[in-house]
Amino acid sequence: MHHSPPPDPYAPDPPNPSHDPCVRVRGAREHNLRGVDVDIPRDALTVFTGVSGSGKSSLAFGTLYAEAQRRYFESVAPYARRLIHQIGAPKVDSVTGLPPAVSLQQRRSSPGSRSSVGTVTLLSNSLRMLYSRAGAYPVGAERLDSDSFSPNTTAGACPSCQGLGRVHHTNEKLLVPDPALSIRQGAIAAWPGAWQGKNLRDVLDALGYDVDRPWRELAAEDREWILFTREQPVVTVHPVRDADRIQRPYQGTYMSAHRYVMRTFSDSKSATLRARAERFLTDAPCPVCEGRRLRPEALAVTFAGRTIAEAAALALTDLDEVLASTPSQGEAARVLIEDLRSRIDPVTELGLGYLSLDRTAPTLSAGELQRLRLATQLRSGLFGVVYVLDEPSAGLHPADTEALLSVLDRLKAAGNTVFVVEHHLDVVRHADWLVDVGPAAGEHGGRVLHSGPPAALADVAESATARALFGTEEPFAPRPARTAGATIRLSGVRRHNLRGVDAEFPLGVFTAVTGVSGSGKSTLVGQALAEEVSGRLTDQDFPVRRLVEVDQKPIGRTPRSNLATYTGLFDVVRRLFTATEEAKARGWRAGRFSFNVPGGRCETCQGEGFVSVELLFLPSTYAPCPQCAGARYNSETLEVRYRGLNIAEVLGLTVEAAAGFFAEVPAAARSLRALEEIGLGYLRLGQPATELSGGEAQRVKLASELQRSRRDHTLYLLDEPTTGLHPADVRVLMRQLHGLVDAGHSVVVVEHDMAVVAGADWVLDMGPGGGAAGGRVIASGTPREVARTPGSVTAGYLARALGSDGGS
Repeated sequence: MHHSPPPDPYAPDPPNPSHDPCVRVRGAREHNLRGVDVDIPRDALTVFTGVSGSGKSSLAFGTLYAEAQRRYFESVAPYARRLIHQIGAPKVDSVTGLPPAVSLQQRRSSPGSRSSVGTVTLLSNSLRMLYSRAGAYPVGAERLDSDSFSPNTTAGACPSCQGLGRVHHTNEKLLVPDPALSIRQGAIAAWPGAWQGKNLRDVLDALGYDVDRPWRELAAEDREWILFTREQPVVTVHPVRDADRIQRPYQGTYMSAHRYVMRTFSDSKSATLRARAERFLTDAPCPVCEGRRLRPEALAVTFAGRTIAEAAALALTDLDEVLASTPSQGEAARVLIEDLRSRIDPVTELGLGYLSLDRTAPTLSAGELQRLRLATQLRSGLFGVVYVLDEPSAGLHPADTEALLSVLDRLKAAGNTVFVVEHHLDVVRHADWLVDVGPAAGEHGGRVLHSGPPAALADVAESATARALFGTEEPFAPRPARTAGATIRLSGVRRHNLRGVDAEFPLGVFTAVTGVSGSGKSTLVGQALAEEVSGRLTDQDFPVRRLVEVDQKPIGRTPRSNLATYTGLFDVVRRLFTATEEAKARGWRAGRFSFNVPGGRCETCQGEGFVSVELLFLPSTYAPCPQCAGARYNSETLEVRYRGLNIAEVLGLTVEAAAGFFAEVPAAARSLRALEEIGLGYLRLGQPATELSGGEAQRVKLASELQRSRRDHTLYLLDEPTTGLHPADVRVLMRQLHGLVDAGHSVVVVEHDMAVVAGADWVLDMGPGGGAAGGRVIASGTPREVARTPGSVTAGYLARALGSDGGS
């Protein structure tokens, strides 16, 4: 593939910086970057590489994109300037020659349940317009505007389910799981805990209900009223006196269990409370709209014989065919059909034609979501901007990566600068310019080892990327093939695009499931296999005793959740601080050292370490707390030190540094060793869960699993565990996973990295295509057998990996 040579960034600075052919960074110190100076050509495709945690994202996103965003805020409105001081600029001396930037990151907060493929790509707007202007209406019906075809507007939403398509119900059995208990003993499990639950019980008592009789002995009409009444009577409650404090009578309001659960589920800001409420609800398709989310008037309009709900349920490739074969009735319809087809085109080009418009965004993988946003950008026709992309190849089969490369080339050809943080070697080879950061992670990284054409990286001895790219890395050590013990058989699996699939998973070996994007891999492993196994764990003769699913979902939805809280390390650390002489003298308990409860935390930010800055017309952003400067604790709490460090400084340690610091504390050392062995030594203990990529979150879960020694036969299911990993880190991860198999367990991975597949004992290949063109098992056997299968898209790529890898 021919590339035009990029401009030489080391030529002397031209006189006018606005015509500078380069983006020039001086003194970047974000995260672990050590005063980095680097020049990167504009109007070129530049790939940032380096092992996980080396600092490449700190340079691409933390410095370059953050600086572009800061300048944008500064140019938008004078009032935004004072907010810039709150948001904080990236730690860098200067950046010159930087055009405006568009960021497409994987770590974006997950979209809500009303967000869908149609809303992310803006295709829904065009489809609604088509139905409004060119749909076939029933005789005498009034023409509807496009809002009436949206389930997210009051004009269009089915009034019964508010446009969600499903309605939530509860019943006595869910609200009161154990009818042998009395209300005082906690029969109404759905009620809140602590004081609020006690208050509701005391109100019932004051209303004259027997709170000490077993639930099942209460009269049916009493049980019905207690659980489902809409009334909210107010009574005077006389609390029982505690020995140590006198409580005065107060006015208490009653709320039925059903009302409490529904209100918490729909209105609570707390994800934990909403999740708890959801345990007491069942959901079913809405009986009025039958799950189609719209009012009857909108569902009466058709185009090409289909309602808008039916059109939105088609795979995009099928929708495109329907539009192409429909004779257009008039100019408006022709223009709208052309617009829709031109928007569908880049989505199918990126290998996502199997998705339907009504597929909800939370069910998409991070890679799918990012590629949808990329397709939308392609259509937007911007030029002269910098696109900063975070691993666009995540979740792509090698066959789909070629389409991605042509899309990146088109963005560049349209007059844009493209910066990509990437590990996929095919994307790295395709770059015009390579910025390699390293040599290792965390404190051992943060330097630019190479900035120049990819071929010149071969001379950089300390670069892990060079070893992977130019084949000087030792291949995976060949292992004797393992033989399977028992097998788990799935037969006639029907869901999503799997139509009566039979599959066998051998136990006691390492199995890789492959196939192009959308071929049905995750459905087969993450749903069908997981459900079959979890349903049979209690069978005496079933060979698997435990199932561990290690997915890429965040380890927490808020910045309050972090590495230390997830692994249980935070409890150990707080106990150590509580045991210090200083804490004992002040009479402090472990809660004093938690940033989640009042007492020790900084109250300005309530222990979050930063405050939200609301920007008019722009997404709100976060700034370090002006009171604690991000430490999360108040100054008194920070006076207590354990071996010279306060609690905020301990949370600021990397896993690697903490492993040395806590070497003598067995409970902490074990967690830290597991995190280090899986290649996460560069993460900070207090790093918010929201800052971790999907791959990092998955490895944290795996590490907390690895620190437990398990004797029972465990089946580990992993979905694309190598996402976000440099080839050097993949080797570290594979050592751990193969170690689990050597210890007598079974591992099944959904995987696109052919080096990993080549090292597996057994391969299941799905396809042949994605969506309706996939959903079958094309081949199964050893890697060498699958590599020889005609009709498998994976076979050729696997054969190449076996040839260069000496596979197993």
